[in-house]
Amino acid sequence: MSRVSTGLLVPGMVLEADVYNYNDQLILPEGLVLNDKAIEKLKYYSVVSVRIKEDDASKAQEIPEEDKNLSYSERLRKSPEFKKFKEDFDRTVVEMSRMLSDVVAKNTPLDTDKLVGDAFALLHPPGGDINVFDMVHNMRYYDDITFAHCLNVGLICNVFAGWLGMSEEEQKLATVCGILHDIGKLKIPEAIIKKPKKLTDSEFDIVKTHPIEGYKILQRYDLDEHVKSAALMHHERYDGSGYPLGLSAEQIDPYAKIVAIADVYEAMTATRHYRGSLCPFVVIEAFEEEGLQKYDTRMIMTFLENIVNTYMLNRVGLNNGKEGDIIYINKTRYSKPMVKCGNEYIDLTKTPSIKIDKLL
Repeated sequence: MSRVSTGLLVPGMVLEADVYNYNDQLILPEGLVLNDKAIEKLKYYSVVSVRIKEDDASKAQEIPEEDKNLSYSERLRKSPEFKKFKEDFDRTVVEMSRMLSDVVAKNTPLDTDKLVGDAFALLHPPGGDINVFDMVHNMRYYDDITFAHCLNVGLICNVFAGWLGMSEEEQKLATVCGILHDIGKLKIPEAIIKKPKKLTDSEFDIVKTHPIEGYKILQRYDLDEHVKSAALMHHERYDGSGYPLGLSAEQIDPYAKIVAIADVYEAMTATRHYRGSLCPFVVIEAFEEEGLQKYDTRMIMTFLENIVNTYMLNRVGLNNGKEGDIIYINKTRYSKPMVKCGNEYIDLTKTPSIKIDKLL
């Protein structure tokens, strides 16, 4: 048998051994004939390589010589799949900005079916599903910060709802909630939204009105109440420390709880004109240190476990200058996995001063 990188697999190859994830759960059985869906499943679980029949090894797709020394992110950004995603994403942001701007300014119809359809087309392009976190993390800065952010949050909410075991219809509803959660920001002066420096207290007070403004806008439409509540409550926190109403625990709409987590994760990992993007593991650590009280426990733990799993076997840079691959997730501290740097194994739970500061 031969071991073949997941990125080189093609339909028709036959597995020579069972494939397990890092939790020792069976993903695919020995003898399975791979198809596009099975290959995408391996990518989803971040399986780096599998054993296949010797005769199938010659079918493996070759990485061009000039790409062999590139990082995963660099190869991804050169791939046809990423280029197509970016093209479709750019077009969708423009179309969404036109629709939502007209909704706010002219009270035009709000076509949620189109919003969901466009999001699903990004998540499920012809030829197989994409890893939305790979794609979003490698996107660059956008002038339309609000609209790009809303679309990203909608995509993340869709995946997150799936992790929570929600039905397809509930996943669609979560997607709409994510896309429309910040519509109230269209009522905030653009000079404040795009200000390159820290907001003053009075400016931040204006920004904090956007949940109520969004709720008012959506009240004009025949929408599921969860969508309206998500716009109103996505800055509420489980411990009552949020705004605008100071709600807590079960007073907060469940879809608003989903959006709240996706919103913070996307905002912190995205590039902004006043700062670069934060490494996902920096954000995960922030969630661990202060988020467990601020978010629904089941939801935040489900999100952290799954989001970390998407980066399993990813190459990362450490703050001590070393580079390595994530090979094991520490369930007691998701932000501090085991990293293999050459022949050295670094357990970040035992080295508090060493952290992951970038994805490569």
